[in-house]
Amino acid sequence: MRYVLALDQGTTSSRALLFDRESTVRAVAQREFDQIFPQPGWVEHNPEQIVSSQIVVAREALAQAGAKLADVAAIGIANQRETTIVWNRETGKPIYNAIVWQDRRTADFCERLRSEGNGPMIQQRTGLLIDSYFSASKISWILDSVPGARSLAEAGKLAFGTVDSWLVWKLTGGRVHATDVSNASRTMLFNIHTGDWDGDLLNLFRVPRSMMPEVRSSSEAYGEVSENGLEGIPLAGIAGDQQAALFGQRCTRPGLTKNTYGTGCFMLQNTGRRAVPSSNRLVTTVAWRIGNVTEYALEGSVFVGGAVVQWLRDGLGLIRKSEEIEALAQSVPDNGGVYFVPAFVGLGAPHWDSYARGSIFGLTRGTTAGHLARAAVESIAYQVADLLDAMRRDSGDAVEELRVDGGAAANDSLMRFQADILGVPVVRPAVTETTAMGAAYLAAMAVGFWGNEVGPPAGGRDRHFEPRMPASAARSLRERWSEAVSRAKNWESAH
Repeated sequence: MRYVLALDQGTTSSRALLFDRESTVRAVAQREFDQIFPQPGWVEHNPEQIVSSQIVVAREALAQAGAKLADVAAIGIANQRETTIVWNRETGKPIYNAIVWQDRRTADFCERLRSEGNGPMIQQRTGLLIDSYFSASKISWILDSVPGARSLAEAGKLAFGTVDSWLVWKLTGGRVHATDVSNASRTMLFNIHTGDWDGDLLNLFRVPRSMMPEVRSSSEAYGEVSENGLEGIPLAGIAGDQQAALFGQRCTRPGLTKNTYGTGCFMLQNTGRRAVPSSNRLVTTVAWRIGNVTEYALEGSVFVGGAVVQWLRDGLGLIRKSEEIEALAQSVPDNGGVYFVPAFVGLGAPHWDSYARGSIFGLTRGTTAGHLARAAVESIAYQVADLLDAMRRDSGDAVEELRVDGGAAANDSLMRFQADILGVPVVRPAVTETTAMGAAYLAAMAVGFWGNEVGPPAGGRDRHFEPRMPASAARSLRERWSEAVSRAKNWESAH
């Protein structure tokens, strides 16, 4: 067998990548799907559209490479995490749209849980802070808001899954209802120390255990695809997209750190077999489980990273294509005193403010589209720097370099600015498809594609960005950014 197929199911598109034995990408197919915004702060997807788009691109990738089904050793899945789907076990149909990780409809519910003193218990067991970002409150909302849902759930007729579980269910014709530990650890219902669903948390969120998928390791044979033109290929690896990227970046030793620049930004640091509790409002998460060994990571999540560029494109019309942002941002020598806090759906780590909203400060008559573009790009780097500061304090590890991937990592000026603001080198790999690569590696390991090895030799570095800005200048910029963030906080509830 010549290939491993990675399904990279993201927030705005479904992608499929075919890797050969040298870890070279032989084919890529991508299809965007609808983003549904029923109310301000609400974000949904059509679950059937997620599946259909993923199947279409998988077939397209095979066709591009002229590959037959028998050429594919295994399928690995990397998926947008926390996004919540509930479906009827008998019909296989969702009872509501997928509620996306960005969705804030349960912010008030989560605030009530915090005020009732549930925070320490939830953080101790799950490694997570109470927030509507995670799946638990989304499941509760569906059961309480969809007519008849709770009685169906209590009768054992409903199934819950994050996107990986939903894909596995559909690809296996409903034979397999499972998830891996990395995705389970993002639900706020999974005890990361016992490795199982937590009965007290299920009761707190009023979620019947019968809804929950079986939790399995990140690299094992889950079952074979039974339909959809991919018949017979083993599903053999699953990881949440950020854990997959950590694995794909070869951050397999404690202290190694990566940041993915996607719709949001996600920084993970491998902490080995130790689940490091956070005192700086990060989350402790499962990185992966291979065999009987579970490894952990510290994680900080920025809700709006590359999405700020999409907003400049689609919302304001400042650019026609996302790639144009770099040239527009570089059309001015600096940000002109403009700071852009892209808190469109609140602020993630380390602030965790569901009521913050997007804000732009420092506008003058001299402000141009270039200044707005530059402030938007710089906002991504500032948010990442806030994460790394918190991570350093929690782990006590000196971060010697930041490994980067994701769409915006291709922006050289952003990477240079990122290195300047962090004060550490930024390293971009030669192959930036690290999320898909991580999923492919996990699947390949399960079927012995590379013998006993994780994968072929690492592909090397594309660019190494050294910090050049004086530390005093970087500190001054970050102080101004922090002031802007403080003013954007608590906007929604301030009135």
